[in-house]
Amino acid sequence: MNQKIKNALISLSDKENLISILKILKKYKVKIISSGGTYKSIKKLGYDCTELSKYTGFKEMLDGRVKTLHPKIHAGILHDRQNKIHKNEMNIKKFPPIDLIIVNFYPFQKVVMSTSNPKEIVDNIDIGGPTMVRAAAKNYKNVAIITNKNDYSELVKELEKYKGKTSLKFREIMSSKAFGLTAYYDAMIANWLNKKLSIEFPERKTIFGRKLKKLRYGENPHQESSIYINDYEDQKLGFIQLAGKELSYNNYNDMFASLEILDSLGKETGTVIIKHANPCGVSKNKNPIESFRNAFACDPLSAFGGVVACNFKINEKMAAEINKNFLEVILAKGFEKNSLNILKRKKNLRIIDISEYKSKNLTSIKYFEGAFLVQNKDKTILDRKKLKCVTKLKPSKKELNEIEFTFNVSKYVKSNAIVLCNNFSTIGIGAGQPSRFDSCRIAIQKAKKFQPQKMKNSIAASDAFFPFTDGVEALIKAGVKIIIQPGGSIRDQEVINCANKGKVKMLFTDIRHFNH
Repeated sequence: MNQKIKNALISLSDKENLISILKILKKYKVKIISSGGTYKSIKKLGYDCTELSKYTGFKEMLDGRVKTLHPKIHAGILHDRQNKIHKNEMNIKKFPPIDLIIVNFYPFQKVVMSTSNPKEIVDNIDIGGPTMVRAAAKNYKNVAIITNKNDYSELVKELEKYKGKTSLKFREIMSSKAFGLTAYYDAMIANWLNKKLSIEFPERKTIFGRKLKKLRYGENPHQESSIYINDYEDQKLGFIQLAGKELSYNNYNDMFASLEILDSLGKETGTVIIKHANPCGVSKNKNPIESFRNAFACDPLSAFGGVVACNFKINEKMAAEINKNFLEVILAKGFEKNSLNILKRKKNLRIIDISEYKSKNLTSIKYFEGAFLVQNKDKTILDRKKLKCVTKLKPSKKELNEIEFTFNVSKYVKSNAIVLCNNFSTIGIGAGQPSRFDSCRIAIQKAKKFQPQKMKNSIAASDAFFPFTDGVEALIKAGVKIIIQPGGSIRDQEVINCANKGKVKMLFTDIRHFNH
């Protein structure tokens, strides 16, 4: 059912491209109602408009907090044009129908990003706008609601196609968008209040997100996918793509995994290589190119087609080293001009500048059928004051730094996780095995295959306790001299005895790092 537009109410904080709407409304003799800055803008552009207070006969009050909250406005929006009782009531009151609402809200989102002043933020929580939007969206059978300036062109096409009318399908689509916006807006406000009050796990959890783009497909070609931004700055992620194919679902998944590890390295120069969301090489070194070489040497087979993340600027020499290998994505804090020219020789390589990227979200969420789990992110590494050496042999202060690095990497590896390191570089990683012993075997096999000379005097980290001595025995036999683990097994003493017998140093952290 097509609906003729006779009266439209326009209330905008963002008045960009308003002229395109005014032209089409004038063409089809639509009367416009507006107030405040929008009214002035319409008049300034040379179009007729009735001021809201004149239309309602009620002057706005409370610094503009109450202006559209009036029966003449909401009855005009909400009444059912096919309902005889509604029509009769409207005739008695002499309230005309309002057939089109064009609204955007107070810029709460923008204000939250620009100030920490609670009064200013609360003053920018819109009430009248969302109320009108919800009313119009509910009555989509009769009313068209436009909440996004990107839909102005669609409205123009609709009115041109149907000679000043809108179709039911169009109104229904716009209603869906409108309810999406009000939910998004309310979720942002609720999340701001929860953060202000330090409520991490509210009774009702609302997650807001704006679609950044539709991706070619999901994890597999038969799956559809899009990426959303869950932040008040919802226009960009802080990634600047300089070259290469479009980023895929799997690329994003690996990129975020790499950035978490990179962030944990702090200001120290480091490189992270990710494959299928698991690290297959992590190294920190004052020399950037050495950090890359060491990370890549950990598991060059797995690094094939992987994602590389560096917390430094890429120069010409580094670019030449990177180009020796097949990689999907390179992330770095800037690229020198000559380095870009080298990297761009590989047309499919996605080159991403992460200079503007900042890690903000301290919550992780996992979705299931009809439920989701929420938890704080695992930001703890270890507390040196609580670190307990349980063996006769004790580590030096220098060794403690590398022990901490190794244990830190283990928390980003899928459980069960075993990480082997030598000189602040991973040399073998065992990930995602149901058996911890199997993870030990895989880590040892990787190290022996690619860097056997570095197995001697290496450090091993386990994300959880050793339930038996078998894994520890395998590590000692391979050449490991220091083992760090949470402890907490009923067989801890057996494990400690095994370490003492093998003349290795063992430390308990009392901190587990499961990553499922």
